[in-house]
Amino acid sequence: MQIHSFEPPRRILMGPGPSNVYPEVLEALARPTIGHLDPEFIRMMDETKTLLKSAFQTHNDVTMVVSGPGSAGMESCFVNLVEPGDRVVVCSNGVFGGRMKENVERCGGKAIVVEDEWGRAVDANKLDDALKAHPDAGVVAFVHAETSTGALSDVQTLVDIAHSHNCLTIVDTVTSLGGSPLSVDDWQIDAAYSGSQKCLSCTPGLSPVTFNDRAMEAIKNRRTPVQSWFLDMTLVTAYWGGGTRAYHHTAPINALYGLHEALRLLVNEGLENAWVRHRANHEMLRKALQEIGIDYYVPEGERIPQLNAVTLPKGADDASVRSSLLGDYNLEIGAGLGPLAGKIWRIGLMGYSCTEDNVAYCVDSLRTVLAESRGAR
Repeated sequence: MQIHSFEPPRRILMGPGPSNVYPEVLEALARPTIGHLDPEFIRMMDETKTLLKSAFQTHNDVTMVVSGPGSAGMESCFVNLVEPGDRVVVCSNGVFGGRMKENVERCGGKAIVVEDEWGRAVDANKLDDALKAHPDAGVVAFVHAETSTGALSDVQTLVDIAHSHNCLTIVDTVTSLGGSPLSVDDWQIDAAYSGSQKCLSCTPGLSPVTFNDRAMEAIKNRRTPVQSWFLDMTLVTAYWGGGTRAYHHTAPINALYGLHEALRLLVNEGLENAWVRHRANHEMLRKALQEIGIDYYVPEGERIPQLNAVTLPKGADDASVRSSLLGDYNLEIGAGLGPLAGKIWRIGLMGYSCTEDNVAYCVDSLRTVLAESRGAR
């Protein structure tokens, strides 16, 4: 049997992730591999930490990269901050709030779920009521930008409420980092995690995380060992920390080259400029979609600019339209999940994929495919 080298098609990625990877990042990935304890690699790790601090808008010493996708970053926060018997309030308004609940339960904790409608931001009043009803809760967890629904929640208000009840906060910033305003220090987020493949436009498989002193003190004073050896922050920080580095695991060396380059590009563009670009292209997309009869699912003021959840036009077949876009136009958009399956499309405008040209191409392609599908009927 002869197997040839894999040659992927060239797609325009405008789904919920991954986004298209910057050419400079692809070039960085191909650079010579060196050892994960090589002094030059350690120097690059330190630069990556500095760049990440800028992206997260934090001075947290414990700001690093977990060797795994955003789900590994999620788990690193929960396994370190949740112990058996702990009560954790989880705000759930989509798929990833549900995954937070699963993490709590797998850590042996008790999840107190605050449910909000899919497609709506987390309701701050519901969180406050839940914490009043459960004064023994020690952690509040929620998603900043819920990728499954396109809803953006008010982090600062939710964190303020959590802290008023003496709770630590865990915040999912997988889709927001680099695309929406996010300030870990100003908003006093205790622990946050993200992913490399969304607005950073690096390859999937890496998860930036940050823990403040309050969170690290809680980890230091745990009653029980962290259940995951691989994700134990007290061990991982010995590799990512300052001074002499202790071997923990073989880092994904070339992938980290790529993330370093992606973060360098973000800082060179300017973080606020990146936020403005994502917002401007979102507005361009919104206006163009409305002109062809496609409306947004999420109310104005609660929308993620880089993840646009829109309702299917009357009579449109979800799978057929997405299949035509992929097959005929090499354009990927995302389907709805869970109760929103077959009801919405999720159109991503993330990182390198967030351009005016892509907005125009997406709308023109959708217009043509929808017209053809209506004509076929």
